[in-house]
Amino acid sequence: MPVVPDVSLAPLLPRLSLASIPSPSSAIIKLGPLSLHAYGICIAFGMAAAVWLANRRWVGRGGGPKDIEKMAYWALPAGIIGARLYHVVTDWRSFNGRRPEVFFIWKGGLGIWGGVALGTVVGLLVARRLRLPLLTMMDVAAPAIPLAQSIGRWGNWFNQELYGRPSNSPWAVEIDRANRVDEFKGFDTFHPTFLYESVWNLFVVTLVLLVERVLGTRLKPGRLFALYVAAYSGGRLLIEQMRTDTATMIMGLRINTFVAGGLLALGSLIVLTGLRNRPSTTPAPLQD
Repeated sequence: MPVVPDVSLAPLLPRLSLASIPSPSSAIIKLGPLSLHAYGICIAFGMAAAVWLANRRWVGRGGGPKDIEKMAYWALPAGIIGARLYHVVTDWRSFNGRRPEVFFIWKGGLGIWGGVALGTVVGLLVARRLRLPLLTMMDVAAPAIPLAQSIGRWGNWFNQELYGRPSNSPWAVEIDRANRVDEFKGFDTFHPTFLYESVWNLFVVTLVLLVERVLGTRLKPGRLFALYVAAYSGGRLLIEQMRTDTATMIMGLRINTFVAGGLLALGSLIVLTGLRNRPSTTPAPLQD
C-alpha cells in the first residue's frame, strides 16, 4: 500500500469557521525560495485587472491597442508613490520613532486618493504626449480604477489591518490579538471594513458602466470619472466611520472623512452640471 505523505496546508490557509471570517495565518506567500508579500500581490492583480479593462474599453472606442499600456507604464508606479505620500502626510505621527518604515509599503499604508491624484496627473501627461483625448481617457479609466481598488483591498485582509469596531455578525473578521488596537484587545471579531470597501468598489464599477450605457452621449466627457469619484467617496464616507485604525483627527473626525465628503460634493456637482438636455448627434468617441 503506498505511503501518503503527511502534508499540512494549515500554514497556507485560514482556519474555516461558520461564525466569522478567519484571517490568514501569514501575510507571506512562499514559492520555493521566494517569499512574496500578499499585500503586493493583491495590488499587482488589481493593477493588471484595471489595465485589462481600460484597454478593452479604449480599443472598443477605436483607440490603439498599446495606448493604455504606455500610459500604465508611468501612471501605475506614480499611483503607488502618490498613495504612499498621501498616507505618510496625513498620518505622519504614526511614524514617530520609526522613520525608515515610511518606505515599507508591503506593511500596508496606501492612501487611495493620493494614488488616484498622482496616477491620473502622470497618466494624463503621457496621454497628452501621445496626443490622446484627456477627458475621454479619464472616462475610459473610470470603472477600471475601482476594479483595481476592489482587488487590492484584500491585501488588508492578509495584513490583518483596516478592520472596524467589534462585531458578532457571521461576516465579522477574526483578528489576532497582536494585531488588535489597544482599545479592543479583549475582542476576537470585527467589522471587515476592507471587505465592505471591496464590495462597494464593485458596485461603483457596475454603476459607472450602467450610467454610461443608459445616458450614453448625454454625459459630457470626463463626467464618468467624476461619477466614480463621487460614488466611491460616498461609500468611503460611511465606511470611514467604522474604522478603528490610527488616523489624524480634525475636530473629532478622521481626516479622510473630510476628504471623502468634499470629493463626494465636488464629484456630484461635476456630474450634474455635465448632463446635456438631449443626446449629442456627434458622439466622436476619440475627441474631448
